[in-house]
Amino acid sequence: MMNLNIIHKIKHRVHSATYNSALYRWTLNGTVPEHLIVKPADPWPGDAAAGRFLCNGIFTLHGEQFPVTQGDWAPSGCSAVWTAHIHGFEWLRDLRALGGDAARLQARVMIESWIEQCGHWHDSAWDAAITGRRMAQWIALYDFYAGSADEDFQSLVLESLVRQGRHLSRVLMGRGVEGMGAFHAMKGLAYAGLGFEGHENWLEQALDMLDRELPRQILSDGGHVSRSPVVLLDVLRILIDLRGALRAGGFPVPDEIQPTIDRASQALRFMRYSDKGFALFNGAQEGDTALVDAVLMQSNARGKILRSLPDTGFERASVGRSVLMVDTGRVPPYPHDIDAHAAPLSFEFCYGRERIFVACGSNPVDDEWRNMLRGTAAHNSVTLDWRNAAEIRKDGHFGRRPRSVVVNRQDTGDACLIDAVHDGYVPLNGVSHRRRLYLSEQGHDLRGEETLTCATNLTREIGVVARFHLHPRVTVSLTKDGTEALLRLPGGAGWSFVQGGGVLSLENSIYMGQGCRPRKTKQLVITATMSSDLTQIKWALQREGA
Repeated sequence: MMNLNIIHKIKHRVHSATYNSALYRWTLNGTVPEHLIVKPADPWPGDAAAGRFLCNGIFTLHGEQFPVTQGDWAPSGCSAVWTAHIHGFEWLRDLRALGGDAARLQARVMIESWIEQCGHWHDSAWDAAITGRRMAQWIALYDFYAGSADEDFQSLVLESLVRQGRHLSRVLMGRGVEGMGAFHAMKGLAYAGLGFEGHENWLEQALDMLDRELPRQILSDGGHVSRSPVVLLDVLRILIDLRGALRAGGFPVPDEIQPTIDRASQALRFMRYSDKGFALFNGAQEGDTALVDAVLMQSNARGKILRSLPDTGFERASVGRSVLMVDTGRVPPYPHDIDAHAAPLSFEFCYGRERIFVACGSNPVDDEWRNMLRGTAAHNSVTLDWRNAAEIRKDGHFGRRPRSVVVNRQDTGDACLIDAVHDGYVPLNGVSHRRRLYLSEQGHDLRGEETLTCATNLTREIGVVARFHLHPRVTVSLTKDGTEALLRLPGGAGWSFVQGGGVLSLENSIYMGQGCRPRKTKQLVITATMSSDLTQIKWALQREGA
């Protein structure tokens, strides 16, 4: 993997030197069509409040603000996330949601400013994925911002789109984009191929790329190879957009698109709880429920929610009003592991619309927070010697990782047993972790068993910590001299937590399931010492009065 990183860096330097030359800029010139023959619809909602901030020079993202001086497209302190947001132009939806002449004028001013400042190749602004996002937005929302504009402005936009399209086509010929970025890039190129007469080859190139990437990135059970609900949502939106754009242009929709939409939408439904928010695995927050509803409506997802995503690596047990979600997958392959969490066999537990045990979440804007929340200790899992179950390197990718995660599931009419084991710690200390989770009694009884086994004879004592992070809406107190805990849900329902094999304590935790600001919460912690080749911790969560 290190060699791959070095190769990518070398290629990037060579490409930067080429694209930044006057000769290359000249090669992007050529005939510019007078109008767009296809302008695909953009069905996704914007935020009128964010549009008002934009009219005052303030970008917003996940509740955070980034003020930018007029015409400054490379502001200091701009992270990769903010760069992608600012230069991707998906905020045009917010101006459209605001509506009115002032919003249209602001969109024109910002687009014209971007062309003036960034119309030639720039390392970040012309990244293939960002360029694809920008081109798709300029084309899909063209009537909103340019329909009533003068011919000079329209010509300026069309010329820039063609130049960006020529560059993007060349980059994609060299397959210079990976992961989720490939879908954004191909969408932008496909829209340009549909929109500009004489550039149908761009559409063919994008569809050829789609034909390659779908089997690479979308698994047989509909999940994305990154194992992230957020990434899956983005891919599903792009597939829906491509389907609509091809129909609008009178082109046949490739046979593989609709079956992939069907599978992906089922996988997306799997990752939602009764409150319509996502499970907090692999970079996900609860998410925009209105947007997810709109995506599932557009995909026409139907049928019962699946019990398992075996290829993606998740198990879901629904008994009564309770839902148990368990991560039984392995770390995604490079480069899709960049936002994955080191949390084998972690779980979340909900009762009705109330979340009880939750992962700490993620931060969609701050890299430092996001990397911290990827660790094993930020999940309902077991850590040994305060180490991660998989090694997160400084470059964000994984080094040491579980080689084997084995899961066995047994269902009866009113109960479910999930029995799984991973070997993530074996390279460090020879210890494997087996977790058994049993949900029964109409969902009112959740029992767990943590078994740690060393097959190579333990040479030293190992610190064991099992964590159970609570949602901020759950109140908790230790009872019976600190040996048990009482959990109280907002509706008044009480749950008792008991354990054997360790020492129970109550510690502070955080929750970042929404937005970018951490919320204070608590976690139940069981600590133990592994001093022999076999150590076991048992625990149970039971609803009182059930």
